[in-house]
Amino acid sequence: MGPAPKKRRRAKPTPIVAPPVRIGLALGGGFARGIAHIGVMKVLEEEHIPLHCIAGVSAGSIVAAAWASGRPAAEIAAVASHMRLYDFAFFSLCRLGLMHTERMNAFLHKLLKVYRFEEMQVPLGIVATDLKSGEAMLFCKHGDVTTPIRASCSFPGLFQPVAFQGQLLTDGAIAMEVPAAAARHMGANHVLSISLPYEDLTEPTNVAGVVNRCFQILQLRTEDSWRKHSDLVVTPPVDHIGWNGFQHASQLVAAGEAAARAALPQLREWLGTTAMPPAVDGLSIAS
Repeated sequence: MGPAPKKRRRAKPTPIVAPPVRIGLALGGGFARGIAHIGVMKVLEEEHIPLHCIAGVSAGSIVAAAWASGRPAAEIAAVASHMRLYDFAFFSLCRLGLMHTERMNAFLHKLLKVYRFEEMQVPLGIVATDLKSGEAMLFCKHGDVTTPIRASCSFPGLFQPVAFQGQLLTDGAIAMEVPAAAARHMGANHVLSISLPYEDLTEPTNVAGVVNRCFQILQLRTEDSWRKHSDLVVTPPVDHIGWNGFQHASQLVAAGEAAARAALPQLREWLGTTAMPPAVDGLSIAS
């Protein structure tokens, strides 16, 4: 008899390694109500919630950039308590808008600790809208951050659009009210979106009110486009505060804190679970 055949060893199954949790924070617009974002950041700091990236539009782009540059939430809140409209812009009538935002450059250079995307402590994304194509333009890889922020904050009619590399850029919230898709593109597999409601408005009494109301109508009809990229949406109750309510900074920060604390159980759960990000469409990347 020949030697007994050798038993084949069963190959061990390859262990499935879950991808790491990468939380992305998406901050929407809201002008002065954007101060509520600072309260959210304060809670995330205190609870040591790690962020893979942070993306912002309009007012959210200022808070996102300040925090990503290394400025603690408490310091950002201190600046916000003294902010007024004239910190960002000055009247300069032209056919494209009532105010120019060049003054924002000096404000941002005082607020931010670094000024280029590649120097940020946390990957930063800023979304503006290309007026010609209507596309959302994501700035996130390299270059100076101040021009994209100015563009993202250029509320139509009030602020003049910003010219950049042959494009005319305006408020990022027009094309992307909350930049959840931008956070996905930057590698987040769990997206926390902060949406700031508009103030209660019945019938507009001036031009600013008409434009504001038009934004409300537009964004109510496009809300699904950003919610589908969000895993959790937090909405601080700030609808009782007007668009220029900088004097209510402490109330806005407190509203953001309370809303973020209510979301902590979900955030902690994320840190023990994983999910793969869905595909993202309709986003152009700035060169």
